[in-house]
Amino acid sequence: MLFFSSFFGLAQSNDFLTLLQYPFMQRALAGGVLMGMLGGLLGCFVTLRQLSFFSHTVGHAALVGIAIGLLLGIDPTWTLLPFTLAFGVLVLYLIEQTDLNNDSVFSIAVSAALAAGVILTSFIKGYQGNLMGVLFGDILGIGNTDLLLILGLLVSSSVFLLSTLRQQVLITLNVGVAKVQGIAVKLHQYLFVMLLSLAVAVAIKAVGVLLVNAFLVIPAATAKLVTHQFARFLGISVFLGALSSIGGMVVSGSFNLASGPSIVVVQFLVFLLILVGRKLLVRG
Repeated sequence: MLFFSSFFGLAQSNDFLTLLQYPFMQRALAGGVLMGMLGGLLGCFVTLRQLSFFSHTVGHAALVGIAIGLLLGIDPTWTLLPFTLAFGVLVLYLIEQTDLNNDSVFSIAVSAALAAGVILTSFIKGYQGNLMGVLFGDILGIGNTDLLLILGLLVSSSVFLLSTLRQQVLITLNVGVAKVQGIAVKLHQYLFVMLLSLAVAVAIKAVGVLLVNAFLVIPAATAKLVTHQFARFLGISVFLGALSSIGGMVVSGSFNLASGPSIVVVQFLVFLLILVGRKLLVRG
C-alpha cells in the first residue's frame, strides 16, 4: 500500500510539474502568490481594525460592477475597479454620517448591492456567463493585465502602509491618541479603504465573490496566533498568504481541483494546524 501511495503521489507531482510548463499555470501561480502577499499585508489591518465584514460587503457588492461591465459590453474588470472603489468610500462615508453601528451599515449596503446586482443581471440579454466563475473565481483565467494590476496594487499598498507605519499602527490601536498626535485619521482611513476595495476587486477574478474575504482574513488571523509583535505579525501574515497560495495551487494542479477553493482550504488547514500546535505548546 505504501508503494502504491508513494507512486500515486509521485505521479500527481509529475502532473503538476508538467502543468507548470504552460504559461496559464505560470500566470496563475504568480497571481496566487502576489494576491496572497497583498491579502496578508492588508489583512493585518483588516483584522485589527475589525473590517472583516467590510471586505465581505465590498466583495458581494462587486456583482453590480461585473453586471455593469457586461451590460456595456466591455471587460468587467474596468467597471469592477471603479465601482468597488466608489462603493467602499460610500460605505465608509455612511458609517461616519449615521449613528448606526458598523454591522448595520454593512448589512444595508450588501443587501442593496446584491439586490441591484441581481436586477442588473436580469437585463443582460443572452447572458451565458458562468455564475460559478463569478462566485468562486477562476485563477487559471487571469492574464498579464491582471498580473500587472495585482503587482501595481501590491507595490502601492506596501509603499503607503510601510512609509506611514507609525501612523497606521496608532490609528489601528487607538484613534483618539492618533488624533491627539496630529495624524490625519480620516485621510488615512479613506486611503486604506480605497486600497482595500481595489484589492477585493482584483482578487475576485481569481477566487470569486464568496471566497475573496478568506485572502484578507485567514493568513492575518493565523499570524495573529503566532506573535503579538506588529512587525513580525505583518511579515508572517504576508509569508503565510504567499505560502498558502503556492500550497493551494500544488493541491489544485495535482488532484485536478478548483484552484481558488483549494487555496482557501489550505489557508484554513494552516490556521487549524497552528491553532492546535499553539494549544499543545501552552499545555506542555
